[in-house]
Amino acid sequence: MAEGERLGLGARLVIGGIAGFVATMAMTSAMRRLHRQLPAKERYPLTPREIVDSALDRPPAAGELTLVAHFAYGAGCGALIGAATVRPGRLGGAAAGGAVWLGSYMGWIPAMGILKPATQHPLRRDLVMLGAHFVWGWATAEAMRELAEARVTIFAAGPEPDRADGGRAAQSQSRKGQG
Repeated sequence: MAEGERLGLGARLVIGGIAGFVATMAMTSAMRRLHRQLPAKERYPLTPREIVDSALDRPPAAGELTLVAHFAYGAGCGALIGAATVRPGRLGGAAAGGAVWLGSYMGWIPAMGILKPATQHPLRRDLVMLGAHFVWGWATAEAMRELAEARVTIFAAGPEPDRADGGRAAQSQSRKGQG
């Protein structure tokens, strides 16, 4: 991003939301791989599915609802990070992921009676989820950086010779804005 350029809140929310959504895929991949390493007795569904089942009393299509809820939550948390900053940095992103884990699994989720606090879950499962949240935060930070750069480089205003009208409409709009 150009030095000194400030992004408005709307742009930061969009960038953070998209980044959080995309980073949820990296997180989900980490969760799946780490889940395989758990002892057999701890290889039951991870907390996103437990949350959906608890909150909605085992709804039909719970697998699909879990995916939707998981990615929507990732996008929402990413938007919150974006509201704070568009450049959290890798370590700042990982720390934000840890904060999301803490605020969720030790905060609002047990407070609402959805799941027990993380201190009452098997330690290895907590470590899987905490590690996955670090991955999410790191990936969110990287995606935010890429999206902020794309906004002012490859998606910035400029000549558009590939347009059907040869870019003339964009050129005339540009001249109107100068006058």
